[in-house]
Parts: sequence; structure tokens; C-alpha cells
Amino acid sequence: MELWYTEKQNDNLKLSCRVTKTLHVEKTPFQSLAVLDTPGFGRVLILDGIVQTTVWDEYIYHEMIAHVPLNTHRNPKKVLIIGGGDGGTAREVVRHPRVHAAVMVEIDERVVAASRAYLPELSSGLDDPKLDLRFADGIKHVEECENEYDVIIIDSTDPVGPAVGLFSKEFYQKVHRALKEDGLFTAQTESPLFDLSFIARIHGDVGSIFPVVRQYLACVPSYPGGLWSFTMGSKKYDPVLAAPESVPDLPYRYYNNTIHQAAFMLPQFMQELLGRG
Repeated sequence: MELWYTEKQNDNLKLSCRVTKTLHVEKTPFQSLAVLDTPGFGRVLILDGIVQTTVWDEYIYHEMIAHVPLNTHRNPKKVLIIGGGDGGTAREVVRHPRVHAAVMVEIDERVVAASRAYLPELSSGLDDPKLDLRFADGIKHVEECENEYDVIIIDSTDPVGPAVGLFSKEFYQKVHRALKEDGLFTAQTESPLFDLSFIARIHGDVGSIFPVVRQYLACVPSYPGGLWSFTMGSKKYDPVLAAPESVPDLPYRYYNNTIHQAAFMLPQFMQELLGRG
């Protein structure tokens, strides 16, 4: 008998993949957690029944959520990561040569423990001396900060459960306050194919607070529809104007200076919804 994992995308769509082994299952104080081994995606981290990352395509998401903002800012010395318990974003942030210090605030310690045990490819940066790993509420951490960070990266789960507050206008106002005078932030903002009205709302909220707001895209096959969006709010720097020479010579697998520029070239349906058509 074959074992399959099925994720419900919406009322009309489900995504399934064959499972070779269930590696770990538990109920944490915040959510259900599972790690599966699959022939298609390799090891997969699942929270509350939703795929968070896979060892097969994780590098796409993590390079894009980290290096696009880091290479937009001229001098991203101090970085805050909210969420990202699998460690992939932290791995990318700490290897950036202009980052001197990073604080990672993850609410669920068990996600980090499971990632250390089953996803070493992602969690390898969690012990880097640049990183200060804290288990706390990211929203409360941001509330306590003012003019502290150059870059904030919001690597959250979907806007349900413990992450719902990370997608509010009130939270983005607090992020603005926590950033330095030339600071910027990036957040993952779901699928443009299935969540376009949600993205439009986020775009409007961020644009009412930050003088520069940009959407960018990446193809992540294990996520719904394969196309994923990120929203950047910046006090000063426009990512479209980032100089190619600002991109460090790192062993990227997906990101490069051409991808950086191309990611902001939005399809027509997104441009029209965001008022650029």
C-alpha cells in the first residue's frame, strides 16, 4: 500500500505527494509539526498541514527572501529575521559579507529542534556566531524596538494561527518604527494565483506606510501554483535600482543580479490589480 500526503490548497484544489517514510510527528504548544521523507521533494517540513519547505527546492525561496533585500540595502549590518524556524533564511543572511549581526526571533522552539534533527541542510547557519537566536513572539520583539535594524525579514507561515498578526497594517507600522532611517523589510506574501486580493491588500497597507513598496516573484514548485510573492517596504532604497556590483560573489543556486531585476517584472494581471497597468 502506498502512503500519500495531501495538502488542501482550497475548496477546489489539493496537492499530493508520495511519502516513503514519516520521520517525525508532534503537537507543539503552537501548531502541529511533521517531517516526511518523499521521493519527489526529499524531506518536507509541514506545519498545521501545510508544506513549509522541502530540501529539494528550499534554496529558491530562502535565497530570494534574504538576498533581494540584503542587496537592495547599501549596508545591511544588522538584520532581524522573524520566524524562519527551519533555519534556511538565517543560513542565507549570515553568509552575506556585509551583515555583521542578525537576530532571529522564532516563536516555536520545536520547529528549530526538528529542523536541526531532520533538515541539517537548512539549519546549518543557526550556530553561526553572527546569529542571535531567540525563542519569543516576533510581534512583541518588534514592538520593543526603535531605529534598530537595517533590514527586517518576515519569514512567516501562512496568515493563519500564530502568524496571522504578522500580516496586519498595525504590525507594518511597528516594523517601520523598528527600522533605521534608511531601513527596509521583506515579507513572504503568498500565491499571486490564489491570493491576489490578499496581496493587493498587503501592497496597499505597506504603501501607506513606506515611500517605496515593491512586489517581487519567484518560482517555488512545492508551494501552491508554483509562483510565490514577496512584498518589500523601504524607507529609501528602491530594489529595482539596486546596482549589479552590489551583489556579492557567493555560491548562489537560484539568485543572481539578473534574477534580482527580473523578479520585479510583474505579469500584467498583477500590474493591473496593483494599479500599474
